[in-house]
Amino acid sequence: MLTVLNIFGTRPEAIKMAPVIMELGRQSDCVRSVICSVAQHREMLDQVLSVFAIEPDYDLNLMQPDQSLSQLTAGLFAGLDPVVSEVKPDWILAQGDTTTVFVAAMVAFYHRIAFGHVEAGLRTGDRARPFPEEINRRLADLVASAYFAPTETARQALLREGCCDRDIYVTGNTVVDAL
Repeated sequence: MLTVLNIFGTRPEAIKMAPVIMELGRQSDCVRSVICSVAQHREMLDQVLSVFAIEPDYDLNLMQPDQSLSQLTAGLFAGLDPVVSEVKPDWILAQGDTTTVFVAAMVAFYHRIAFGHVEAGLRTGDRARPFPEEINRRLADLVASAYFAPTETARQALLREGCCDRDIYVTGNTVVDAL
């Protein structure tokens, strides 16, 4: 059985991952779907999880008041590493461009686990804008094994960066499926 660890931290990530998580749940005869929330925005995130009836298997609740990006990054590495060691997934999936996505990709890479980036290939052309999101998504794509691009334009960006065409899937934006 294939084990997929789905990681999210923000309300938009949860909304966009909900259709993926629900579809994986429908494939329970061949896929074990494990859900990990890092709860970057606790109150707003809980509302979304309730709407989609998603219950995380792991809730790391890592956000602290006045936390710097470096502190968040360190906390994410420390929090996600034992989850990945315990779950032993075949794949890790994460959506978007937050620090959670970047760290999820790196933890997957360090554990030699395939990483699937949902909403891959979006680019502004300016590494500093938006900050830190543009770098987060670029770094996540550097180590991804599969790229779920929302548009043909995103696919073309991935191809220009040297990503293999056979690993890119133009899926549309999952927020549409969430509606």
